[in-house]
Amino acid sequence: MNLPGFFAELKRRNVYKVAVAYAVVAWLTIQIATQVFPFLEIPNWIVRLVIALVVIGFPIALVIAWAFEATPEGIKRTEDVDLSAAAYSKKHTWIYIVVIGAAISVALFFLGRYTAGNKISAASPHESPAKSIAVLPFENLSRDPENEFFTDGVQDEILSHLSKVADLRVISRTSVMQYKAGAQRNLREIAQQLGVAHVIEGSVQRAANKVRVIAQLIDARNDVHLWAQTYDRDLADVFAIQSEIAKAIADQLQAKLSPAEKSAIEQRPTADVTAFELYSRANSLMIDTSLTANPRQKLLTAVDLLNQALARDPSFFLAQCQLAQAHDLLYMIGGDHTPARLALADAAVDAAVRLRFDAGEAHRARGEHLYRCYLDYDRALVELESARRTLPNDPRIVQLTGAIDRRRGKLEEGLRNFQRALELDPRNLVTLQQLAIFYQILRRFPEELAVLDRALAINPADVTSKAARAFVFLDWKADTRPLHQAIDEIRAQQPTELAEVADAWFLCALAERDGARAEAALAALGDGTFGDDATVFGAALGEGLLARMMGDEPKARRAFSAAREEEQKTVQAQPNYGPALCVLAVIDAGLGQKEEALREIRHAVELMPIEKDALNGADMIYYSAVVAAWVGDKDAACRQLERAVQLPTFISYGRLKLLPWWDSLRGDPRFEQIVASLAPKDAAK
Repeated sequence: MNLPGFFAELKRRNVYKVAVAYAVVAWLTIQIATQVFPFLEIPNWIVRLVIALVVIGFPIALVIAWAFEATPEGIKRTEDVDLSAAAYSKKHTWIYIVVIGAAISVALFFLGRYTAGNKISAASPHESPAKSIAVLPFENLSRDPENEFFTDGVQDEILSHLSKVADLRVISRTSVMQYKAGAQRNLREIAQQLGVAHVIEGSVQRAANKVRVIAQLIDARNDVHLWAQTYDRDLADVFAIQSEIAKAIADQLQAKLSPAEKSAIEQRPTADVTAFELYSRANSLMIDTSLTANPRQKLLTAVDLLNQALARDPSFFLAQCQLAQAHDLLYMIGGDHTPARLALADAAVDAAVRLRFDAGEAHRARGEHLYRCYLDYDRALVELESARRTLPNDPRIVQLTGAIDRRRGKLEEGLRNFQRALELDPRNLVTLQQLAIFYQILRRFPEELAVLDRALAINPADVTSKAARAFVFLDWKADTRPLHQAIDEIRAQQPTELAEVADAWFLCALAERDGARAEAALAALGDGTFGDDATVFGAALGEGLLARMMGDEPKARRAFSAAREEEQKTVQAQPNYGPALCVLAVIDAGLGQKEEALREIRHAVELMPIEKDALNGADMIYYSAVVAAWVGDKDAACRQLERAVQLPTFISYGRLKLLPWWDSLRGDPRFEQIVASLAPKDAAK
């Protein structure tokens, strides 16, 4: 074969030029497909088809270039064309094609590299997007809707297994549960909202003693299904299925598993399916307790369910940890700050530690217990740090650390920890509302508004966030109009949820001196409370405060007397709890029992100093000012108030200016100066 002649013939027939031009245009086509198609949400299989066609077309283009030639008269066989004349008429055309195509290709290539880099850094500054994942709620395909809790439990266990892998970034249950199965999901949008690259979807079907679990792993950036599996097993094997799915997902994402992580994934929660279902029900009840105005009943129901689960399987470690948390929450925020509840919490934690002393969940349970029940911050932080080593994706650990920071008065550190928790749990309304409280007590009201706007973007119907956002303007600018309007909208559109915001409604009505609205708010409050943090007041004290504001002193005394009878029982059950004694002091001040009130508030301050609890301790000082004002000691009231406003507290310009707590001090220059010191710069406008 005459190779020099063959290559000369290739050149004469313009095969080289076609090859170069085809390569440039092909590269341009691939760049358009890979960089532009995703923005138009064109499926990834079309991108792959385009690339395949481009590759297949290359040899075909060379054959056509050898055999045919384009002329002004149309396509002709090469043998029938004067190539020297044709070449002269087109000698610059192919160069233009190559240069223009190459320029566009290079531009698209670098644009794609640049935007991809930005997407990666925006999605997760600390982790590779390829190893970030959200386990979405599974669909219950069983005929019995009661199996919904069982289905949620299966999904939650898979999520829990994966969250123990340090090489993965796993979004917490609270955030993913908002995307319940059944409705059509936009996976790309969900992944962007959660800041992940991958999602897991699935379904559970339970019938008699059989179970079918279907799970699939999807790259949400391009809607590519990376892995899917169907498991048909006996019901008792459901826990093995959960472990197998978690290991398969970790393998698909090429996550590095330490021996300890592998062992943790293989650990089954219980051998009793019924106990697991009871635990799942309790877990669902507890997940949003902080969002309710009165969490006590939900927590008590959860305790009952968990005790039933543990009666069936006393070795059910996770149920024991959950029981400890329920008792801790009842002790701290559920109004049961009694020795009996503390003993139950102690016993639950001890039992969890005995079951698995070295587990991360045991360290977390002990850390939470030391914080909530004993305010032992140093030992709590040691336990939480131990928990973090084996629970790297648990936002609760970071939240608890931030809460301890807040109690110790380290607010900036607490802010940072709550912001870190949001990276793992970005759609958790409780975390956002707690973050808003940081800004509230720091009186950084624009930032408080921004956080609450983020909460409302997640759930526009959340009445707690609606009222909290409107309350910002009362605190900041003594403007009750946004809160008044928000309450009216909730009354008209969401009347069944009015009790959740009755406390804000009552304070708004007091600030507006509207007796009728205040009475309606107290009726909606029912057995609930109003106030901040642990110092909260019932409806009876609210009736006394309202009657005094309206000038009905006999009615005020009757209401305060009724309130005292109830509060005395609380103090007797909780003799060493500062906030309960503080409430009794306020009631006695309302009844004119000066000596008792002053003695009680002094003891409350001793029981809850700011060195022990920066938030509740500040409240003790704040209500010391209220008590002093109510018993007629204006000097002491102003001194205590001057001290309180220097601390991060719920005291604000609007509350001092508008609420009737302070009516006896109005006109006193010292009090008016304190109010003016908190006024916003534009208050005079």
